[in-house]
Formats: sequence, structure tokens, C-alpha cells
Amino acid sequence: MPPYRIRNSQKEVFVTDNAAVEARLFTSESVTEGHPDKICDAISDAILDALLDKDPKSRVAVETLVTTGQVHVVGEVRTNAYVEIPALVRETLKSIGFISSDVGFDGNTCGVNIAIGEQSQEIGAGVDTSTEARDQGADYDEENDTAGAGDQGLMFGYASNETAEYMPLPIALAHRLSRRLAQVRKEGIVEHLRPDGKTQVTFAYNENDEPFHLDTVIISTQHDPEVDSQWLRTHLRNEVLEWVIKDAGLDKYYTDETNLLVNPSGSFTLGGPMGDAGLTGRKIIVDTYGGMARHGGGAFSGKDPSKVDRSAAYAMRWVAKNIVAAGLADRAEVQVAYAIGRAKPVGLYVETFGTAKQKLTDEQIQAAVKKVFDLRPAAIIRELDLLRPIYGQTAAYGHFGRTDVDLPWERLDRVEELRAAVGL
Repeated sequence: MPPYRIRNSQKEVFVTDNAAVEARLFTSESVTEGHPDKICDAISDAILDALLDKDPKSRVAVETLVTTGQVHVVGEVRTNAYVEIPALVRETLKSIGFISSDVGFDGNTCGVNIAIGEQSQEIGAGVDTSTEARDQGADYDEENDTAGAGDQGLMFGYASNETAEYMPLPIALAHRLSRRLAQVRKEGIVEHLRPDGKTQVTFAYNENDEPFHLDTVIISTQHDPEVDSQWLRTHLRNEVLEWVIKDAGLDKYYTDETNLLVNPSGSFTLGGPMGDAGLTGRKIIVDTYGGMARHGGGAFSGKDPSKVDRSAAYAMRWVAKNIVAAGLADRAEVQVAYAIGRAKPVGLYVETFGTAKQKLTDEQIQAAVKKVFDLRPAAIIRELDLLRPIYGQTAAYGHFGRTDVDLPWERLDRVEELRAAVGL
């Protein structure tokens, strides 16, 4: 029988197959490419890609702010390339769907202000010539020790066996819903939609930390003024929610007890930068694991891979995904830490939340990671081939677990090495 809920003030209890199951509810959200913050991520990554395409050694740290009728692009760059940034900004806005002030922004006529300076010479020197390169000790490795980390910081990666893509189910579904929401708008499958939008999903988890029921789905989408709310709800249920559930094979979680909320605050005609100002790097939980894992605080978009905020977070996802795929644990979270100007990480930590397999300990898995993965910045950039214009496709709908694009940090190419390193 499908689960049904017994509500009280202390806990959530679902009755399924005539048995009561105490549940915890976990929620993740996603946003569409037309969300103001995601507009900024897209512009910053479009600039990064354009520079890397012409000069793979470009150093880029670009931030974007959007507000009513205006785009401001600021940051620091070191490059031999030239890019017509205002034209790139406008093209990015129009590709998202902002082609008229009627929808909240007009990429053809908005003001574009550029204030980009040169990368700090001190930061550049630390990246170009690491502490190890200056000291040249007995274990100095010219290929991998020359480049230092672009900043201090801590980065996390996470993977779980909840989904085929080794992602937590809530964020995986939220992203699928957001992508589909953008698709039905762009292809005219559901008419009267505008670019700004958000999704949110809440799953019930049992005492074994396994999702068993899709409890609540929220779809908020910008729309034309004349749209009837019931018409919109019906079409979004059919063409977004139920389409995604079927396409992703998630029917067992979706029941008559699943609650769908569409634009719960009422109408949503004013969106995009006219509704809210946007800023690069303000959706870091959406970009990663939907709150299921910890986050070091560093954003991704607009940063070249010498910035470990980005490249090391990608590497940690690569590590965690291979740990779970190797059957070493059901869940894995990996932390790495760096000092600016140093090549070698100053810290590495593996946590499997008690799910390690084959009687392994977290310490044994951590030792295997050190043996199998080289986490110096130069090695990460080389192994994942990061000096390429691949970042624009990550600006919306998540950087991890993507099923629609091919990303190098999603490869399962160290599974056998990890198993061998722990003696399996």
C-alpha cells in the first residue's frame, strides 16, 4: 500500500504495508538558469570559458552582479587573450531567455559595466612558484610541486548510493525538475512561462537513512500575467513533475500522498533581476549536494582551476564517488585543505558515517585515497584536464551528478585501484 502520514507535534510517522515507520524529512532545492544568482554564475563562467578557449593559462576570478536593467562585471584576470565581454554578457542573457523588459530583463538594451583589473602579483607568484619549488627539498617533484594552491581553504566532496549517479536523491530530483521546467518553457511545451524559477523537494527517510517517500514538491515559476493558477498547476504536474518521475524511474516514491505546491505565494510575474538582485556564487548549496554534505564555503563560477575552491572541490567529488562505486562505503564525505602557495594539501579527512564495507575503517579508506589520488593542484588540473572551456555547462543545475553533460570529475576510473589499495 502507498505510504500515508500520521501527523503529530513531535515526529513524522508514515504507515506503509500496515507498519508504522518513523521518518525524518530532508529537503533540497534547485533553481533554473533564469534565477538572478544563476544569471550571474552563467555570465562569470561564460567569460571564463571564452578566456580559457583562447589562452588555457588564463587566471580568472570574475564576479557578476545583476539588478534592474544593469549588469556589473568585476574581478581580476591575467591572460594573453582578448574577449569582447559586453557582447558575451548580452549573448548569455539572451540565451537564457531575457530578451525583453516584459520578462524582467532585456539583454539587448541593459547597461553593462566592466571593472576588471589584473591579478595580484603576490597571489600570482604563489601559484606560479610554490613553497616546495622555492625550497626544492629532497622529495621535490617539478611536474606537480611547482604550482601552489591559489588560496587557503577547505573543500568537501560527497557521494552516496541513493541514486545511479551517486548523489543524494533530494538534490538529484530537484535539479531534474528545474532542468525540465526550463525545457518546457524553451520548447513551448507549457506556454506562458518566463525564465525565473525554483524547485524544492522533501523526501521522507527511514531509520536506516534510506529515502522511501516523496513528501512535498514545490515548483515556483515566473509566468505571464494572464495565466490561470489552476491551469498552470495542472500543466506543471503533468509536464514537469510526473514527466520527470517517469523519466527518472522514481515512481515508487511518488504517491497520492505526495503534496505538490505551485507558486505557493500566489502570482509570480515579476522575476529575474527586476524582482531580485543577483550575485555570482550565492547558490553554493544548490551547486553541490543540496545540504546533505558539508561545504567549505568557496563558490565555483568565474574561477579558473588554479583556484582550489573549484578544482579541489571537483577532485573531492571524484574521490568520494570512486570510494562509493568501489563498494568501500555506502556514503562518503572527503575533506581536503590547502595553504596558499603550497602544493601539497595540509589536510585530508574521510568520513563514511558508519557505512564502510568489508570491515574497513575510515582510516584505511583515507590511506587508500592518499595512495591512489594525487591532490596537488597541478596534478588535479592535469588528471581532470581542467584547462578547457567546460565550465559554462555547470553554471546551472549543479556541478555534480549530472546526467545531461559529461564532466571529468564524474569518471569512475579509480575504482579498481582503490579496491586494490585496501586489499580487495
